[in-house]
Amino acid sequence: MDRSDFWRAVAMVALLGVFMATLSYIHRRPASRPVSEAPAISAPDDLSAELRRCRALGPEDAEDPHCRAVWEENRARFFGRPARPLLPQAAPATSPATNVR
Repeated sequence: MDRSDFWRAVAMVALLGVFMATLSYIHRRPASRPVSEAPAISAPDDLSAELRRCRALGPEDAEDPHCRAVWEENRARFFGRPARPLLPQAAPATSPATNVR
């Protein structure tokens, strides 16, 4: 056996060892976390209620300024900025459609 064959075999064994160590690290199971007694589902906040109300509005109310503010706050919360609490607003009163001639 040549000297180069010996070092080639050592290098292959070393690579096999690194490969096996990598596989064992990848397939390692995470430590089990203790189950907390906190409720899993948080109570809906005012912003969620307003989002549902704005979603339920028809196309004629798509330009509602309050709903625009609610959607902007939702975007802010999504992108990690702290959302300001919005005061709930009553459903917008529809103006009577009167055609006076």
